[in-house]
Amino acid sequence: MLCGALLSAFACQKDPIPEVYKDADLTGEKVDVSSISANVKKIFMLNEGGMGSNNASLDFLRISDGNYVTGVFKKMNPDAGAGLGDVGNDIAVHGDEVWMVINNSGIVEVISAKDETEIAAIQVATPRSIAFDDTYAYVSSWAGAYANGSYDANGNYTITDSKNPKGQVYRINLSTKKVEGSVEVGYQPEGLACYNGKLYVANSGGISSQLPPNYSYDNTVSIINTKTFKVTKNVEVQVNLKNVYADGTGNIYVTTLGNYWSIHSGLYMINTSDAVKHIADYVSVSSINNGTIYCIGAEEEFDWTAAKTWKAWSCKNGTKTDMNLSVSATSLYSLCAVSSSTFLIGDAGDYFNPGSVSLYNNGSKVWTVTAGVCPGHFAIW
Repeated sequence: MLCGALLSAFACQKDPIPEVYKDADLTGEKVDVSSISANVKKIFMLNEGGMGSNNASLDFLRISDGNYVTGVFKKMNPDAGAGLGDVGNDIAVHGDEVWMVINNSGIVEVISAKDETEIAAIQVATPRSIAFDDTYAYVSSWAGAYANGSYDANGNYTITDSKNPKGQVYRINLSTKKVEGSVEVGYQPEGLACYNGKLYVANSGGISSQLPPNYSYDNTVSIINTKTFKVTKNVEVQVNLKNVYADGTGNIYVTTLGNYWSIHSGLYMINTSDAVKHIADYVSVSSINNGTIYCIGAEEEFDWTAAKTWKAWSCKNGTKTDMNLSVSATSLYSLCAVSSSTFLIGDAGDYFNPGSVSLYNNGSKVWTVTAGVCPGHFAIW
């Protein structure tokens, strides 16, 4: 009788009902996602848009049915006026939320990863990049720095108006979505990463390089104690720093853009003793997956007219390994390492019209879809 009762009880149980999201009816280009883990729900693409054009946009690749859908923020938030705003500069997922940094609009936009509906729009002056710990979102800011100029009849460019304060990092409470202070770092900070109670901030000096008397880029990584929210150290790396990655073992990787004519872009590692190691040159785009940094670049980066020969490589524990990845792109703009063999690559094309996103698996291109203008930043949910 007991066995019969148990069997009846189990027979009455129902399979869990899958959660249906509000954006389930959105469809786009159907693509092959068989190389992407079923544990991934969506991969978001933030398209930067054109400076001053107010046309940043959000796409996603939905893994359950292989739909690449464009313009999803506007579709799910029809009352949001012009949409995301002016220049989408960074995107990251925290839990079931997507945080987007909209640079020229001075907004950090927070939406639901489940259905892209708006949760909050937080004001931050000229924000650039974002990182998280368990309590805060940290956002780097140029703090209103700018340089305007004009050309004379002979083609000479002169700065006519500028402002060059040091940059800031703002912290935003993840629960309240309120800004709770800022700390000064170097000039024009870009990427940042959190690890073990420290925040590492890459200072570029992109405006400083245009201004007298020094005309020099910043070359430092500012290290912030997240408990005291104060800078404890500045580590010199190389000029014009860009992205920062924490590999989960204490090593911090930093990409640099160089000075575009005599110092190449590259990848550097800061170890647990804050010693700096040069890994390699030529980094046009980069990404991290499972503690490994993936980079694509070209030796012809100083020759703007040359057709680029793209080379891909990875780095783990400070060791560079060449990869067999045959990349074709007009204007290589972004990279997402979905796994060690599957990559999404954004191509900006002519920078004015919609660009494209391509999936590569085991070294070869599988498909290409049309994205928004300047497809610049990926995030995996």
